[in-house]
Formats: sequence, structure tokens, C-alpha cells
Amino acid sequence: MNRRTFIQAGMAGLATMSVSGAYAGGMDKFFMTGSATVDKVSLGKTGLTVSRIAMGTGTHGGNKESDFTRMGKDSFTKLAHHAYERGITFFDMADSYGSMPYVAAAKKSFPREKLTLLSKIWTNEDSAPKQETLVQALDRFRKEADTDYLDIVLMHCMMGGGWSNNRKYYIEGLSKAKQDGIVKTVGVSCHNWDALVEASVSPWVDVIMARINPFGTLMDNTPEAVKEVLGTAQRNGKGIIAMKVFGEGRHVSDDEREKSIKYVLEEGNISCMTLGMSTIEQIDDAIERVARLAQK
Repeated sequence: MNRRTFIQAGMAGLATMSVSGAYAGGMDKFFMTGSATVDKVSLGKTGLTVSRIAMGTGTHGGNKESDFTRMGKDSFTKLAHHAYERGITFFDMADSYGSMPYVAAAKKSFPREKLTLLSKIWTNEDSAPKQETLVQALDRFRKEADTDYLDIVLMHCMMGGGWSNNRKYYIEGLSKAKQDGIVKTVGVSCHNWDALVEASVSPWVDVIMARINPFGTLMDNTPEAVKEVLGTAQRNGKGIIAMKVFGEGRHVSDDEREKSIKYVLEEGNISCMTLGMSTIEQIDDAIERVARLAQK
């Protein structure tokens, strides 16, 4: 049965489908596992082709840990393998999450060329880091992630405008790493309106990670304003990754998940999305929704 046939049959018989429980964090129902898989999309004009869903690893993350590291490598590996079997080949990591060694352990049996590995680095204004140079950090990242190169490296959590001037050390260093083949694409994750606007027109930026959902929760501006600036970024060839799609867990009812996925796919001016899915049920629910809504 192909994906379209499955989705049509599944939706027709949804009322009779059994479900096995409820999502953690208040999610009230989810789609049972089906045969749908995540499709692949072009990430702007970066030349990368990625799964439309990335497996986020930063839920409740910080200080080198997150919900995913706290579950242990064996549990994370089972989760990652289930995601991979259903087409998720994109892993969203960060130094501050402590997740790179966990992805390394999980991906041992995956062909490297089929994966997209993204990581993020914290940066300081106007100066090199005191404890570790950028070159040393990237070498450590590659060692922790067990890879010769990273597909995407983002400057993590830009909290203000002017970053293209006050982070020249990192911009120049990441550009050199890109030339050397250590990193394929570079960019920023944004937590500020001015930072996002700057990223949308910066010739240095290949990839933007932006907060967007239909509720305006934890966003840098209204959904309409963010949508507009992401449209500018898209026209400038940027690959755009949506984050905070469910408002960091604040909008997780069935109707809210449906509305959020639909908004991001149809109106968000995005290439793909990163979701912090910590159970198999959450993975299956997201995949079924995205597969169905992406075809409309």
C-alpha cells in the first residue's frame, strides 16, 4: 500500500482505529503507527536535501543535558532507530544539550551519507572563547558526533541584532571550516526579532532556525510578522527550520498539534521543522500528521 492509499484509508477509518495511550505532557490522543514515512525536501538553496522532520534533542536542555540524554543511550538509540525507520534522517543537536555522543551511539548502523547532522555552538561577542577555540570546538563536535563533517553548524540562540558585526570571530572561523569541508552550511538560531531580520538578508547565512507557531507563543514577533520575514529569507535562498512548533509544549492537545503542523507546512515559509519527540507515540503522531497535511 503506498502512502497516499494508506492515508486515505486511514482517515476514512480513523474512528475505528485503536490507540495505545496518551502523550506525556497532556497530549490527549495520537494516530496509531501507519506506513507513512517522512518525505525529503530541499533546504533552501543550500544544496542539502533533508527529511521534513528533524529529531530535536534539546527538550528541557541546558548544561550539557536534556530529556534525551537523561533517558540514557539505550533508550535514545531505540527512539532514534524508530524515527529513522520512518524516514527521519535529520538530527538536531547542540553542544549545550550534550546530545552529540547520544546521536553518535544511535547512528552507528546508519549510512552517514543518508543523514543530516546539525549542531549549534554558543558564541561570545567580539572575542574568541576563553576555554576553547572555534577550531578546537569543531574538532570536539566531530569527535563527539563520530563524523568527519557536520552538515549544518549554527551560532546558537542569537538574542539581539548586530551579531554579524560582533561575532566576526565565529563568522570567519565557520566560513573557513566550510571552505575546508568540515562544515557544509552555516547560520543562526534566532531568539530575537532583530536577529531574525538580520539573518533573513545576511549573505553569510545559509540556514535559519526560527521560532514559529500559529499561537505566537515564545516567538520573536506575531505569526504574521515572522511569516513575512521568513518569506524574505526564503526568497534569499535561506534554508529555514521551524522550531517551537508546539510552543515548547504549551500547545499539545490534538487540535493544537493539528493546527500547528498545518500552519507551519502551509503558511510558515519554512523548509522543514525540528520537533522534540521523546516517545515512539509522539514520533508516529508527527509523521502521520505531516505526511497527510503535506499532500494537501
